[in-house]
Amino acid sequence: MQKSAMVFAGISGALAVIMGALNAHTFREKVTSGILTAENVGAIETAVHFQLFHTLAILGVVALGDKLPFFNKAILYCFMLGIICFSGSIYFLSTKGLTGFENINWLGPITPLGGLFLIIAWVLLGVSALKYKPVSKQ
Repeated sequence: MQKSAMVFAGISGALAVIMGALNAHTFREKVTSGILTAENVGAIETAVHFQLFHTLAILGVVALGDKLPFFNKAILYCFMLGIICFSGSIYFLSTKGLTGFENINWLGPITPLGGLFLIIAWVLLGVSALKYKPVSKQ
């Protein structure tokens, strides 16, 4: 699971940088032409931030794996599902005017589900940390 999580983090980090660059250099220009709205650009920026922060959280969980023995896989899965559902749905919904994927409003309820996965991951991380008992060195 650790290797899969690191691969996911690598891909997720790269995609977040790509989406951030597109948002800063391409999507903002589409607001003046009316293809995208300022709200779309703001939503994409939020999705990029959430994706980057939670990608780093995945790497942190992998790095601290031996200190987070409880719920480790569940934490990683929740972070990954949260990124996909939260950021992914925002990307698709916010760029539908640009991509032509107009009939994807069903993705709307996926965004808060992704947020819920992210919250669950953080709660499980905290509970795992509370349950951790370091081995005393003698």
